[in-house]
Amino acid sequence: MSWFPAPGIARRVRLGWVDLLVFAAVLLLLLAVLRLGGRMAAPMHTLGTISLSPSQLPLYAGESLLRIFIAFLASLIFAMGYGYVAAKSPWAGRVLVPLLDILQSVPVLGFLSATLAFFAGLFPGSSLGLEIAAVFAIFTAQAWNMTFAFYHTLVTLPRDLEEASHVYRLGRWSRLWYLELPSSAITLVLNSMLSFGGSWFFLAASETVTFSGRQVILPGIGSYMALAEQRGDVPAMIAAVAIMILLIVLVDQLFWRPIIAWSQRFKLEQTPSADGPTSFVLTILRRSVLVEGLQRLLHPAWEAIWRRFSRPMAREIGRAGASLVWRGVFTLLGLLVLGLALRTGWHLLKGIALAQVLHVGWLGILTWFRVTVAVLLGAVWTVPVGVAIGLSPRIGRWAQPLAQIAASFPANMLFPIVVAWLLRIHAGLDIGAIPLMMLGTQWYILFNVIAGSMAIPQDLKEAGRIFGLRGALRWRRLILPAIFPSLVTGGVTAAGGAWNASIVAEVASWQHHTLVAHGLGAYITLATAQGQGAHVLLGIAVMSLLVIAMNRLVWRPLYRLAETRYHLD
Repeated sequence: MSWFPAPGIARRVRLGWVDLLVFAAVLLLLLAVLRLGGRMAAPMHTLGTISLSPSQLPLYAGESLLRIFIAFLASLIFAMGYGYVAAKSPWAGRVLVPLLDILQSVPVLGFLSATLAFFAGLFPGSSLGLEIAAVFAIFTAQAWNMTFAFYHTLVTLPRDLEEASHVYRLGRWSRLWYLELPSSAITLVLNSMLSFGGSWFFLAASETVTFSGRQVILPGIGSYMALAEQRGDVPAMIAAVAIMILLIVLVDQLFWRPIIAWSQRFKLEQTPSADGPTSFVLTILRRSVLVEGLQRLLHPAWEAIWRRFSRPMAREIGRAGASLVWRGVFTLLGLLVLGLALRTGWHLLKGIALAQVLHVGWLGILTWFRVTVAVLLGAVWTVPVGVAIGLSPRIGRWAQPLAQIAASFPANMLFPIVVAWLLRIHAGLDIGAIPLMMLGTQWYILFNVIAGSMAIPQDLKEAGRIFGLRGALRWRRLILPAIFPSLVTGGVTAAGGAWNASIVAEVASWQHHTLVAHGLGAYITLATAQGQGAHVLLGIAVMSLLVIAMNRLVWRPLYRLAETRYHLD
């Protein structure tokens, strides 16, 4: 498999309307990025209140979209680097995988003020530090899911392809470029699309920040929606939602659909599918003489650079990965960080009684129960729906954009509706927090199942039809084993998202009514509101211990089962 087709003879020699369209689109995109990027480095004193005029919405939406794309690029680099090291180094994987599970579960928005102060200090007098802090908050909504997806595809590569790479003596970089990245393309693209959609949830919190004792509002659709909700301006809220849905559809059609259709070239199958995902944008790019000429120009240069540096870099990385010195350095750094964390934690927690610790532990068990139920209930409908979308390109053409819109819609905007319904039926959040968690986490399972279904080789589908697999037998013998690795990844990320969402799902308000559940998320939220740093740290510590326990007792065995039994050979 290769990322780019071999350069060939140009199909056309004259520029046509397709090339003019491509040139105009690229030019407009560059101009928009330059203008919006220039506004991100504006002086601090120019930041103020934003206007709720609908005429300003396109500009605000563009600035938010630029932040999301910057965070996505950083998340993609992080996911491939972190996931590669965790998959290829057993000793590092034993630390990095549980750490990743903790990172995706800990409510990062609770530490947004600390990250804000750090980044703002790097660029005094400029809003660039605040912009970087906002991008970092969005990054935390994207990176963990993408990293889990990439890591899991690396540890479940087909054994025959692994053996072939050893037979042909591919180096580390050649294996990465020609085997591992192509094999992970479909899963990584679908999870990237999901992570991108989840960014909308963090916009309101990341674009409205408190700095140096005053509230600073970064212009964007998230801060626009937050201000409209605060003022009760229903027309402005409707306009913001409409613009956001329009953005989601445009990004899906102009960005994600072409990438999904392109990623099908990396599907592991001998019999190509006759009816796969299509994209009019990808068709236009393939017909463009400009794009073809650029490819012919860059392809030889890229091949020369790859041949020149891949082998020496692979040898150096191999030596570094096998060096006991590097292991010792990372071990000492890890012990140093752990020691500092334990010392700080002991200093803050030494005044808390044992009874309080046990109480917080009980609250953690209650939240763990809600997380587990939310994941299981989410899987009940997402597995059959995801399989239907992934196996049928016809259904996927209209259902996948709808799923993308639903996954991208900020779930916290639906919380008041659910809370109003709970108040109407005189119910509390002890049970009502479960559907609130599901609103933001079930999509992780859905999109991973879609990715796993789309990756099923056409050969296996044809074999299933030949052997007469139907109904429950087809699910038991073909579909469930094929999507099991993706389902495990979806479960891990959904559980982490549910833990993260517990801080907003277990304390919810509607008008003058506030509902509070008995759980760890509510404990952390209330302690944060009251400025009780020691209690916040205690809640985070208990949450981290529970996440580690779940990782060791549930997710690690399921990952091992996916690696040893349920993957293509």
